[in-house]
Amino acid sequence: MKRIVVTGAAGQIGTEMVTRLRELYGTEAVLATDIRSPGAETGPFAFVDVTDGESLDAAIARHRADTVFHLAAILSAVGEQRPQLTYQVNIGGLFNVLEVARARECAVFTPSSIAAFGPGTPPDPAPQDTIQRPNTMYGVSKVAGELLCDYYFSRFGLDTRGVRYPGLVSHVTAPGGGTTDYAVEIYYEAVLHNRFECFVAEGTQLDMMYMPDAIRAAIELMEAPAELLVHRNAFNIGAMQLTPERIADSIRRRMPDFELTYNVDPARQAIAESWPRRVDDSAAREEWGWSPEYDLDAMTDEMLDELARKL
Repeated sequence: MKRIVVTGAAGQIGTEMVTRLRELYGTEAVLATDIRSPGAETGPFAFVDVTDGESLDAAIARHRADTVFHLAAILSAVGEQRPQLTYQVNIGGLFNVLEVARARECAVFTPSSIAAFGPGTPPDPAPQDTIQRPNTMYGVSKVAGELLCDYYFSRFGLDTRGVRYPGLVSHVTAPGGGTTDYAVEIYYEAVLHNRFECFVAEGTQLDMMYMPDAIRAAIELMEAPAELLVHRNAFNIGAMQLTPERIADSIRRRMPDFELTYNVDPARQAIAESWPRRVDDSAAREEWGWSPEYDLDAMTDEMLDELARKL
Protein backbone atom coordinates (compact mmCIF):
# COMPACT_ATOMS: atom_id res chain seq x y z
CA MET A 1 0.00 0.00 0.00
CA LYS A 2 1.36 3.38 -1.06
CA ARG A 3 -1.61 5.63 -1.79
CA ILE A 4 -4.87 4.92 -0.01
CA VAL A 5 -8.48 6.14 -0.23
CA VAL A 6 -10.78 5.57 2.76
CA THR A 7 -14.55 5.76 2.27
CA GLY A 8 -16.75 6.39 5.30
CA ALA A 9 -13.83 8.19 6.90
CA ALA A 10 -16.03 10.11 9.36
CA GLY A 11 -17.56 6.94 10.80
CA GLN A 12 -16.67 4.91 13.86
CA ILE A 13 -14.07 2.73 12.13
CA GLY A 14 -13.04 5.27 9.50
CA THR A 15 -12.01 7.98 11.95
CA GLU A 16 -9.43 5.78 13.63
CA MET A 17 -8.46 3.94 10.45
CA VAL A 18 -7.45 7.19 8.75
CA THR A 19 -5.37 8.26 11.74
CA ARG A 20 -3.49 4.96 11.88
CA LEU A 21 -2.96 4.71 8.12
CA ARG A 22 -1.49 8.23 8.08
CA GLU A 23 0.84 7.32 10.93
CA LEU A 24 2.08 4.32 8.95
CA TYR A 25 2.12 5.57 5.35
CA GLY A 26 2.23 9.37 5.62
CA THR A 27 -0.48 12.02 5.88
CA GLU A 28 -0.54 12.93 2.19
CA ALA A 29 -0.75 9.29 1.13
CA VAL A 30 -4.21 8.81 2.67
CA LEU A 31 -7.29 10.53 1.22
CA ALA A 32 -10.24 10.52 3.62
CA THR A 33 -13.69 10.64 1.98
CA ASP A 34 -17.25 10.80 3.30
CA ILE A 35 -20.58 12.55 2.75
CA ARG A 36 -19.90 14.66 5.84
CA SER A 37 -16.83 16.37 7.18
CA PRO A 38 -14.96 14.48 9.90
CA GLY A 39 -14.31 17.78 11.67
CA ALA A 40 -10.80 19.06 12.31
CA GLU A 41 -9.12 17.51 9.28
CA THR A 42 -5.35 16.95 9.38
CA GLY A 43 -4.87 15.67 5.85
CA PRO A 44 -6.44 15.32 2.40
CA PHE A 45 -10.24 15.08 2.41
CA ALA A 46 -12.91 14.92 -0.30
CA PHE A 47 -16.70 14.78 -0.15
CA VAL A 48 -17.66 11.50 -1.82
CA ASP A 49 -20.97 9.63 -1.87
CA VAL A 50 -20.20 5.98 -2.66
CA THR A 51 -23.57 5.62 -4.38
CA ASP A 52 -22.26 8.11 -6.99
CA GLY A 53 -19.82 6.03 -9.04
CA GLU A 54 -18.51 8.98 -11.07
CA SER A 55 -17.62 11.00 -7.99
CA LEU A 56 -15.94 7.97 -6.44
CA ASP A 57 -13.95 7.27 -9.59
CA ALA A 58 -12.82 10.89 -9.84
CA ALA A 59 -11.55 10.93 -6.25
CA ILE A 60 -9.65 7.63 -6.62
CA ALA A 61 -8.16 8.77 -9.94
CA ARG A 62 -7.08 12.18 -8.60
CA HIS A 63 -5.38 10.57 -5.63
CA ARG A 64 -3.69 7.95 -7.83
CA ALA A 65 -4.75 5.35 -5.28
CA ASP A 66 -3.56 1.75 -5.24
CA THR A 67 -5.71 0.69 -2.25
CA VAL A 68 -9.25 1.43 -1.05
CA PHE A 69 -10.45 0.84 2.50
CA HIS A 70 -14.20 0.80 1.87
CA LEU A 71 -15.85 1.54 5.22
CA ALA A 72 -18.97 3.49 4.19
CA ALA A 73 -22.07 1.61 5.37
CA ILE A 74 -25.41 1.84 7.15
CA LEU A 75 -25.27 -0.15 10.41
CA SER A 76 -27.65 -2.77 11.80
CA ALA A 77 -30.20 -0.89 13.92
CA VAL A 78 -30.49 2.01 11.46
CA GLY A 79 -30.59 -0.54 8.66
CA GLU A 80 -33.84 -2.00 10.00
CA GLN A 81 -35.37 1.46 10.10
CA ARG A 82 -34.21 2.32 6.56
CA PRO A 83 -33.76 -0.92 4.60
CA GLN A 84 -33.98 0.70 1.16
CA LEU A 85 -31.18 3.13 1.96
CA THR A 86 -29.15 0.29 3.47
CA TYR A 87 -29.43 -1.65 0.23
CA GLN A 88 -28.39 1.37 -1.83
CA VAL A 89 -25.39 2.27 0.32
CA ASN A 90 -24.13 -1.14 1.44
CA ILE A 91 -24.62 -3.10 -1.78
CA GLY A 92 -24.74 -0.38 -4.43
CA GLY A 93 -21.85 1.50 -2.86
CA LEU A 94 -19.68 -1.61 -2.68
CA PHE A 95 -20.47 -2.46 -6.31
CA ASN A 96 -19.29 1.01 -7.33
CA VAL A 97 -16.08 0.63 -5.31
CA LEU A 98 -15.34 -2.75 -6.89
CA GLU A 99 -16.00 -1.47 -10.41
CA VAL A 100 -13.76 1.57 -9.93
CA ALA A 101 -11.07 -0.56 -8.29
CA ARG A 102 -11.20 -3.02 -11.20
CA ALA A 103 -10.73 -0.19 -13.71
CA ARG A 104 -8.05 1.57 -11.65
CA GLU A 105 -6.30 -1.64 -10.49
CA CYS A 106 -6.68 -0.97 -6.76
CA ALA A 107 -6.72 -3.47 -3.91
CA VAL A 108 -9.89 -3.31 -1.77
CA PHE A 109 -10.50 -3.92 1.92
CA THR A 110 -14.19 -4.37 2.79
CA PRO A 111 -15.36 -5.25 6.30
CA SER A 112 -18.12 -7.76 6.79
CA SER A 113 -19.69 -8.48 10.18
CA ILE A 114 -21.01 -11.13 12.51
CA ALA A 115 -24.37 -9.85 11.23
CA ALA A 116 -23.67 -11.88 8.08
CA PHE A 117 -24.61 -14.93 10.13
CA GLY A 118 -28.16 -15.73 11.19
CA PRO A 119 -30.30 -17.88 13.48
CA GLY A 120 -29.33 -21.04 11.56
CA THR A 121 -25.59 -20.52 12.04
CA PRO A 122 -23.94 -22.63 14.77
CA PRO A 123 -23.67 -20.01 17.54
CA ASP A 124 -20.74 -21.14 19.69
CA PRO A 125 -18.53 -21.06 17.77
CA ALA A 126 -19.66 -19.86 14.36
CA PRO A 127 -17.37 -21.62 11.84
CA GLN A 128 -15.41 -19.77 9.18
CA ASP A 129 -17.39 -21.51 6.45
CA THR A 130 -21.02 -22.13 7.45
CA ILE A 131 -24.64 -21.40 6.64
CA GLN A 132 -25.37 -17.67 6.36
CA ARG A 133 -29.06 -16.78 6.38
CA PRO A 134 -29.28 -13.41 8.21
CA ASN A 135 -32.67 -11.88 8.97
CA THR A 136 -31.70 -8.17 8.84
CA MET A 137 -31.08 -5.95 5.82
CA TYR A 138 -27.66 -5.11 7.24
CA GLY A 139 -26.81 -8.81 7.44
CA VAL A 140 -28.17 -9.47 3.94
CA SER A 141 -26.02 -6.64 2.60
CA LYS A 142 -22.94 -8.07 4.29
CA VAL A 143 -23.46 -11.57 2.84
CA ALA A 144 -23.98 -10.01 -0.59
CA GLY A 145 -20.80 -8.00 -0.08
CA GLU A 146 -18.78 -11.08 0.80
CA LEU A 147 -20.01 -12.82 -2.36
CA LEU A 148 -19.36 -9.77 -4.53
CA CYS A 149 -15.79 -9.52 -3.28
CA ASP A 150 -15.22 -13.24 -3.88
CA TYR A 151 -16.66 -12.85 -7.39
CA TYR A 152 -14.45 -9.89 -8.31
CA PHE A 153 -11.39 -11.80 -7.13
CA SER A 154 -12.22 -15.02 -8.98
CA ARG A 155 -13.64 -13.35 -12.13
CA PHE A 156 -11.36 -10.34 -12.53
CA GLY A 157 -8.37 -11.07 -10.27
CA LEU A 158 -9.15 -8.02 -8.13
CA ASP A 159 -7.22 -8.10 -4.84
CA THR A 160 -10.18 -8.06 -2.44
CA ARG A 161 -9.76 -8.80 1.27
CA GLY A 162 -11.93 -8.46 4.36
CA VAL A 163 -12.79 -9.53 7.89
CA ARG A 164 -16.04 -10.20 9.72
CA TYR A 165 -15.92 -7.68 12.52
CA PRO A 166 -17.54 -8.44 15.88
CA GLY A 167 -19.02 -5.61 17.93
CA LEU A 168 -16.49 -2.77 18.14
CA VAL A 169 -15.76 -0.57 21.16
CA SER A 170 -14.15 2.85 20.79
CA HIS A 171 -13.69 6.03 22.81
CA VAL A 172 -12.92 8.21 19.76
CA THR A 173 -16.23 8.23 17.86
CA ALA A 174 -19.73 8.16 19.33
CA PRO A 175 -21.97 5.14 18.64
CA GLY A 176 -23.46 5.13 15.16
CA GLY A 177 -26.55 2.92 15.12
CA GLY A 178 -25.24 -0.58 15.73
CA THR A 179 -26.81 -3.28 17.88
CA THR A 180 -23.59 -3.73 19.84
CA ASP A 181 -23.39 -0.01 20.63
CA TYR A 182 -24.46 -0.76 24.20
CA ALA A 183 -20.85 -1.86 24.81
CA VAL A 184 -19.71 1.67 23.91
CA GLU A 185 -22.54 3.56 25.59
CA ILE A 186 -21.98 1.75 28.89
CA TYR A 187 -18.56 3.40 29.27
CA TYR A 188 -19.85 6.86 28.36
CA GLU A 189 -22.65 6.56 30.90
CA ALA A 190 -20.31 5.17 33.55
CA VAL A 191 -18.08 8.23 33.28
CA LEU A 192 -20.95 10.72 33.04
CA HIS A 193 -23.54 9.28 35.44
CA ASN A 194 -22.08 6.16 37.13
CA ARG A 195 -25.03 4.12 35.84
CA PHE A 196 -26.31 2.62 32.60
CA GLU A 197 -29.69 1.35 31.38
CA CYS A 198 -28.92 -1.41 28.88
CA PHE A 199 -31.08 -2.04 25.80
CA VAL A 200 -30.06 -5.70 25.44
CA ALA A 201 -30.94 -8.33 28.03
CA GLU A 202 -28.80 -9.68 30.83
CA GLY A 203 -26.76 -12.67 29.65
CA THR A 204 -26.71 -11.63 25.98
CA GLN A 205 -23.26 -12.78 24.88
CA LEU A 206 -21.62 -11.43 21.72
CA ASP A 207 -18.13 -11.25 20.31
CA MET A 208 -16.57 -7.84 20.91
CA MET A 209 -13.28 -6.18 20.02
CA TYR A 210 -11.48 -3.00 21.03
CA MET A 211 -10.99 -0.64 18.10
CA PRO A 212 -7.16 -0.64 18.07
CA ASP A 213 -7.27 -4.41 17.46
CA ALA A 214 -9.89 -3.95 14.73
CA ILE A 215 -7.76 -1.37 12.92
CA ARG A 216 -4.64 -3.48 13.23
CA ALA A 217 -6.44 -6.55 11.86
CA ALA A 218 -7.45 -4.73 8.67
CA ILE A 219 -3.98 -3.36 8.03
CA GLU A 220 -2.23 -6.65 8.79
CA LEU A 221 -4.56 -8.49 6.41
CA MET A 222 -3.91 -6.00 3.62
CA GLU A 223 -0.15 -6.37 4.17
CA ALA A 224 -0.24 -10.18 4.26
CA PRO A 225 1.39 -12.00 1.30
CA ALA A 226 -1.34 -12.98 -1.15
CA GLU A 227 -0.04 -16.52 -1.49
CA LEU A 228 -0.82 -17.22 2.19
CA LEU A 229 -4.52 -16.39 1.89
CA VAL A 230 -6.89 -19.28 1.33
CA HIS A 231 -10.10 -17.42 2.18
CA ARG A 232 -9.18 -13.80 1.32
CA ASN A 233 -12.58 -12.25 2.17
CA ALA A 234 -14.69 -12.37 5.32
CA PHE A 235 -12.22 -13.82 7.81
CA ASN A 236 -13.76 -14.42 11.22
CA ILE A 237 -11.80 -12.49 13.84
CA GLY A 238 -12.49 -12.62 17.56
CA ALA A 239 -11.15 -11.10 20.76
CA MET A 240 -13.63 -11.11 23.68
CA GLN A 241 -16.97 -12.77 24.41
CA LEU A 242 -18.89 -10.23 26.47
CA THR A 243 -22.24 -9.75 28.18
CA PRO A 244 -23.49 -6.48 29.72
CA GLU A 245 -22.84 -7.80 33.23
CA ARG A 246 -19.26 -8.82 32.40
CA ILE A 247 -18.52 -5.31 31.20
CA ALA A 248 -20.20 -3.87 34.32
CA ASP A 249 -18.07 -6.10 36.55
CA SER A 250 -14.95 -4.86 34.79
CA ILE A 251 -16.03 -1.25 35.29
CA ARG A 252 -16.70 -1.90 38.99
CA ARG A 253 -13.00 -2.70 39.51
CA ARG A 254 -12.54 1.05 39.08
CA MET A 255 -16.02 2.33 40.00
CA PRO A 256 -17.45 0.05 42.73
CA ASP A 257 -20.81 1.87 42.84
CA PHE A 258 -21.52 1.60 39.11
CA GLU A 259 -25.17 0.62 38.55
CA LEU A 260 -26.40 -1.50 35.62
CA THR A 261 -30.13 -1.80 34.88
CA TYR A 262 -32.06 -3.09 31.87
CA ASN A 263 -34.73 -1.69 29.55
CA VAL A 264 -34.67 -4.15 26.67
CA ASP A 265 -35.35 -2.90 23.15
CA PRO A 266 -37.12 -5.86 21.50
CA ALA A 267 -35.90 -4.95 18.01
CA ARG A 268 -32.23 -4.77 18.93
CA GLN A 269 -32.52 -7.76 21.25
CA ALA A 270 -33.90 -9.82 18.36
CA ILE A 271 -30.97 -8.78 16.20
CA ALA A 272 -28.46 -9.68 18.93
CA GLU A 273 -30.06 -13.09 19.44
CA SER A 274 -29.68 -13.87 15.72
CA TRP A 275 -25.90 -13.45 15.94
CA PRO A 276 -23.29 -15.94 17.23
CA ARG A 277 -22.08 -15.96 20.81
CA ARG A 278 -18.53 -16.62 19.59
CA VAL A 279 -16.72 -17.08 16.27
CA ASP A 280 -14.05 -19.55 15.25
CA ASP A 281 -11.20 -17.37 13.98
CA SER A 282 -8.65 -20.15 13.43
CA ALA A 283 -8.47 -19.43 9.67
CA ALA A 284 -7.32 -15.85 10.31
CA ARG A 285 -4.82 -17.03 12.92
CA GLU A 286 -3.39 -19.70 10.62
CA GLU A 287 -3.38 -17.81 7.30
CA TRP A 288 -2.09 -14.37 8.33
CA GLY A 289 -1.25 -14.56 12.02
CA TRP A 290 -4.24 -12.80 13.59
CA SER A 291 -4.06 -12.39 17.37
CA PRO A 292 -5.83 -9.76 19.53
CA GLU A 293 -3.84 -7.68 22.01
CA TYR A 294 -6.60 -6.35 24.31
CA ASP A 295 -8.66 -8.27 26.87
CA LEU A 296 -11.70 -6.87 28.70
CA ASP A 297 -9.93 -5.30 31.66
CA ALA A 298 -7.26 -3.66 29.49
CA MET A 299 -9.98 -2.23 27.26
CA THR A 300 -12.00 -1.01 30.25
CA ASP A 301 -9.03 0.76 31.81
CA GLU A 302 -8.23 2.59 28.58
CA MET A 303 -11.87 3.44 27.83
CA LEU A 304 -12.46 4.93 31.29
CA ASP A 305 -9.21 6.90 31.25
CA GLU A 306 -9.74 8.30 27.75
CA LEU A 307 -13.39 9.16 28.26
CA ALA A 308 -12.65 10.85 31.57
CA ARG A 309 -10.29 13.17 29.69
CA LYS A 310 -12.68 13.61 26.76
CA LEU A 311 -15.92 14.19 28.65
